[in-house]
Formats: sequence, C-alpha cells, structure tokens
Amino acid sequence: MRQLIRAALFDLDGVVVFTDKYHYLGWKRLADEQGWAFDEQVNHLCRGIPRLASLQVILDHNRITLPAAEKDRLANVKNEYYKELLATITIADVCPGVLGFLDALARRDVPLGLCSSSKNAGAVLDALRLTKYFRTVVTGHDIQRAKPHPEIFLKGAAGLAVAPFFCVVFEDAESGVAAALCAGMHCVGVGTPALLPNAPATITDFSTIDLACLLASARPG
Repeated sequence: MRQLIRAALFDLDGVVVFTDKYHYLGWKRLADEQGWAFDEQVNHLCRGIPRLASLQVILDHNRITLPAAEKDRLANVKNEYYKELLATITIADVCPGVLGFLDALARRDVPLGLCSSSKNAGAVLDALRLTKYFRTVVTGHDIQRAKPHPEIFLKGAAGLAVAPFFCVVFEDAESGVAAALCAGMHCVGVGTPALLPNAPATITDFSTIDLACLLASARPG
C-alpha cells in the first residue's frame, strides 16, 4: 500500500500530555485573586491559543479593559503559577495510547514534530523524557502568528523537510485544526466530533489508530 503520510506533527497540551488542568488551575488562581468569574466553559475557550489571547478571553468574559502593560504583567503571573504546577507533572499525565503510538511511528521511521504555542513546551517534554521522539520542536518562542494561522505547522514541516501535503497533524483545539487545514495538511482531532466539528477525523485514544491506514490515507481507522 502506497504511503501518503511521511511526517506527523503534534500539538502538546491535550494531545501528547494533559496539561489542561494545570493551565486551568493557574488561570483560576489568578482569576480568584482578581475577583474575576472563571469556570470550565471559559477555560475551554482558552484552549489552543497563546497566553495573552487567553487572558483577553477571560477579560472579555468579565467585561474588563486593562492597559497592555497590566495584561503583560498578569499573563506573566499566571505563567509563574503554571510553572509551579508543572513541577508536579508525571508520566500519568501523558494522553492515553500516545507513548505506544510514538514508538510505532518511530519504528516506521516516520519523522515527528512537536508544534505548540506554549513557551513551556520544551520544559514539559524534558520533564517527561519525551524530547527524544521529536526531530523538530516549534514553540511559542519560534512564531510570530498564533493558531489559527498555519505558521507553526509550516515551520514544523520545514524542520522535518517534508512538504505540507504529506504531513498529518494531531490537534485538540478548533484553532489548531483550522491552522493545520490552512497549512494544507491532513488533520486528526484529539477529542470528540462535538468538540471538534471541523476535524476531518477524530480519536480519543491513540491506541485505537490503525497505523497502516493512517499512513496510507490520513484516516485513523
């Protein structure tokens, strides 16, 4: 069977590892200190977007306007809370089936890239000893335009020297799905169709993927 997929690109949060709870707790702590309303529904709107954009979602929800310098300060406060929480991360936070899937791709010599808007992505990979899987890592430090702009995935593909059409992206946020499709790549959503209505296909557990089918057609099964 002819191989269509020649490289795989992964978002980090909610795809390779569950850091969502740490982001939630970091934002919740900040929101409680500031007296802002913040819950799981608002937190969902913050998925897949950079820190300042997430803060803006929370401010808009609370109908609050702040100067840019204050927004920068508060975003940095949240990031310090998040980094404190990351000190407790363990292999138990890795998403279901992902380690076996990464190993299977490695055995097929499929190059992998990590593409996360998080500026803490490298630290998370190192803490969980996952860096070895990825030939290229693109983080928030490396891009000018956040998802849904395709820049991060195009840089990932370039780092692997693979044309976008031959890449499959694994994403858990609508902004990431949009970025992957805009880049001209195939995409598998990590989540349910209800949460990712624009993803061409979805999974909730990497162990359910038929690797031969994925590589031949960009469909997980």
